[in-house]
Amino acid sequence: MSGLVGFVSVTYLAIKPFPSRFSELYDDQIKHHYYDRYGVALNSTYANEYNSVDRLSLHKVPSLFIKALLLSEDSNFYEHHGVDWIARFSALYQNIKEMKWVRGASTLSEQVVRIIHPRKRTLFSKWVEGFESSALEEHYSKSDILEFYINQVPFGAQRRGLKQAAHYYFGRDVETLNSKEILALVVLIRSPYWYNPFTHQSRLDKKVLNLALRLKKNNKISNTRLQQIRETPLVVGKEKPHINAQHFLQYVSKHLSTTADSSIYTTLDAYYQESIQKILDTKLEALKSRNVHNGAVLVIDHETNEVRSWVVGYAGKKDKKSNSYDPIQVLRQPGSTLKPFLYANALERGWEASTLIEDAPLREGVGIGSHTYHNYSNLYYGWISVREALANSLNIPAIKTIQFVGTENFLDFLKRFGVKSLDKHPSYYGDGIALGNSEVTLLELTQAYATLARMGSYKVLSVIENRYKIHSNTNVLDARIASLISDILSDPVARSKEFGWNSILNLSNQTAVKTGTSSDYRDAWVFGYDDKYTIGIWVGNLDYESMKKVTGSVGPAPILKTVFALLNKKRESRALYLSPYLNKKRSCIKSIDADECSYRDEYYLWETNATLGQKQIQDFHVIEPSKNLIMAKDPRIPDAVEVYVFKVSYMIRYEYFEWYLNDKLIATTKDPEFDWHIERGDFILKVKAFRKEEIAVSEAISFYVQ
Repeated sequence: MSGLVGFVSVTYLAIKPFPSRFSELYDDQIKHHYYDRYGVALNSTYANEYNSVDRLSLHKVPSLFIKALLLSEDSNFYEHHGVDWIARFSALYQNIKEMKWVRGASTLSEQVVRIIHPRKRTLFSKWVEGFESSALEEHYSKSDILEFYINQVPFGAQRRGLKQAAHYYFGRDVETLNSKEILALVVLIRSPYWYNPFTHQSRLDKKVLNLALRLKKNNKISNTRLQQIRETPLVVGKEKPHINAQHFLQYVSKHLSTTADSSIYTTLDAYYQESIQKILDTKLEALKSRNVHNGAVLVIDHETNEVRSWVVGYAGKKDKKSNSYDPIQVLRQPGSTLKPFLYANALERGWEASTLIEDAPLREGVGIGSHTYHNYSNLYYGWISVREALANSLNIPAIKTIQFVGTENFLDFLKRFGVKSLDKHPSYYGDGIALGNSEVTLLELTQAYATLARMGSYKVLSVIENRYKIHSNTNVLDARIASLISDILSDPVARSKEFGWNSILNLSNQTAVKTGTSSDYRDAWVFGYDDKYTIGIWVGNLDYESMKKVTGSVGPAPILKTVFALLNKKRESRALYLSPYLNKKRSCIKSIDADECSYRDEYYLWETNATLGQKQIQDFHVIEPSKNLIMAKDPRIPDAVEVYVFKVSYMIRYEYFEWYLNDKLIATTKDPEFDWHIERGDFILKVKAFRKEEIAVSEAISFYVQ
């Protein structure tokens, strides 16, 4: 008696409860399924305990599959209450007769129990499953149980459910399967290994035909359908590999909340992702002989600020160098790609596109030495307008522009565009920031160009559908200035001096384009935007090896041209936005000291006399020291030789400069620099510049020496 009581107790304790809803089983699964904006799968997550995503509603399951499933697995499904005792005793009799295990006679309900409560296959587990299957049927409807089973039954290769099986074995959606393929999937439930169509197709064919004959015998199919099943060859299909978006998905996963749904619909476009991957990989293969091994392409729809493509060179290919890293988020030197923002900053501070800058040999002091700046072509063009200086990406005018703007001001300006990586003190970068001596990411710089494309409107980048749509825009730049920069970057005439008349940068649709190349050819960049898309491209080597003279025009620019052709293939593009508040005037463009001028049409931001050709920038400012600088004397350096170099920026040639410290004239120089012997105290520096009868006075700069 005590043994019976003990057995009952053990049975009672072994019985496990069921959730109130089947969905509770997979609501808390950690793994996510990611899709593009149109529902195309981006990852293959089959490691979950349950199939939480690729499920079919019962009414979408082919009726032939349900008929065959019930006939094959549980013909009395709608009559029993969890256990089919008639089938069980019949199976027991057959197993004894054959002296081996032939049939299990498990109902679909019992199989569902085993899916939810997996146990070792023993007589006791079979006993417990009988009680649990009865409890299951009391809690759920027959339709719920059948639907759960169809979506969760294992099919081998970590695939669960009819939908995943259809894609794995035949490479198609369920609704496209023919009758023979549907029956093959029913057969595979019995033994995915024994009837695997990739290795044992003859076995599967024989079993499918037997099932079809049984269906006909039970009046479940017609003679016509049976004949079709006989005559139709079973052709297995290869499951289409998922679009490789692993680097994008890593970024997305970091921005998901812990309560995110298991199905994540991203902003990515799988077609563009796959197509651009091929474009990039093909170009990298062509550049291999020039020691180029890595690259990346980022495409943003700047109308919505949503990512459409996030492509890393050779993604998913095991034999390629460093392709597990994501160049889109790696800090690299940007070369000349910051120049559009530099000139935008200068325009904001009063310059015009017609403002003239002298492009002439330039040597600047750096520490105790000096540095000579030169243009990429080693040519000098004399007095040149801002439009041509930017369009031709000239270095010397850029240095003079950063001296006018000021490094600290420029860094603050870039932060407005989302460029957060430049977080060091302005003195760390100095004037070299104009030429790209800093480090930024392709991600933040592409977003900055997208802000230019939106006429100065900054938006939070979206990677998940409907996630950040509620965020309002922040206007970080006057639309007139953004429009003028766009006009300059899309002007093939303006850039002809350095890039020629048939430049690779001349696209069929109006497109703003800017290239960049870092020192020693370690990085080659190009950014471009039209009326809808902003594209950022980088090629180089993630191990910092130099390329063999690969510039932005040679490496990424041809990729840009091909990608834009793809994006605009099926749409009618428009011209770039041109602000109606720009004043177009016929202007005389001439240098300060010249008597002759050339006439051209130019857009003006500010009220100016067009006959002068430019707004006269007479003011200048102190570069060193910076405002409120605190410095200390170095006790290791003798007072007689310890100096600090005062420096001013200027746009036109001055004859001499007067240096005033605390309103006392301390020096007069012909150069815009003065070596001041450091003293302790509070100081205010002011500089006057003289040219003929003109006098310019700088802003007063306060600083302190400890």
